[in-house]
Amino acid sequence: MTCSTKLWAPVRSPGHLLLASLLLLALAGCATPLAKEAVATKDAPAAIGPYSQGVRVGNLLFLSGQIAIDPKTNQMSTGSIEDQTAMALENLKAVAAASGMTMTDIVSTTVYLKDVNDFGKMNGVYANYFKEKPPARATIQAARLPRDALVEISAVAVK
Repeated sequence: MTCSTKLWAPVRSPGHLLLASLLLLALAGCATPLAKEAVATKDAPAAIGPYSQGVRVGNLLFLSGQIAIDPKTNQMSTGSIEDQTAMALENLKAVAAASGMTMTDIVSTTVYLKDVNDFGKMNGVYANYFKEKPPARATIQAARLPRDALVEISAVAVK
């Protein structure tokens, strides 16, 4: 069967409708596959391992976890949970911008905290970045984060 195959028989019964639906689903695989594009910017810290800052597939952007590394100095912040949360979110914002998106396009985040007792302080800063229609979120405590960060945040955006 090729992508140019046409349905030639009229749909006469529920069985035919099911068969026609299955044929259409099979033909849907003929569509051009979505390209995977790595997103990188100098406005966010370079990846510290074999991963991309972000990956765009169609209208979806998957943003790798960001910690409080200053992209200008490549140094880890030793500031408070509030300072580190703001820096991580600024880094996410920069990667989103490199793909033509904004924080309002983010639909889901995962927040990793070194200490879940910092949730309230992190949440206060986080709320400033997502004032209207905040994304879905999961927050967990992690035993240890890269470079001993207090917080790491990853996200998914759609536009």
